[in-house]
Amino acid sequence: MVSEPAIAGALGRLDRALLSLEQAIEKKQAKQTRLKGLQEDVSRLSNEREDLSSSLANETKRADRLEQANEEVSRRLGSAMESVRAVLEQHGG
Repeated sequence: MVSEPAIAGALGRLDRALLSLEQAIEKKQAKQTRLKGLQEDVSRLSNEREDLSSSLANETKRADRLEQANEEVSRRLGSAMESVRAVLEQHGG
């Protein structure tokens, strides 16, 4: 037959093992909660990055169009100035 001190010792070891198991489970749950939060942050940041990338592409296209328009206006303005000079020269100006 098993003695009472042996049973008490076994119960003490069992209690410590259960406590250790509960603590390990709590730590794992806390890590999973943090991991889920980090995954949500990564997903949100990825979506924001895609939005910013799209906005940047659109603004780059817009800037290119504005630059082309600016070059066209500058070319036309230069041409108009040359025409005005030619007219002034013809009329003694």
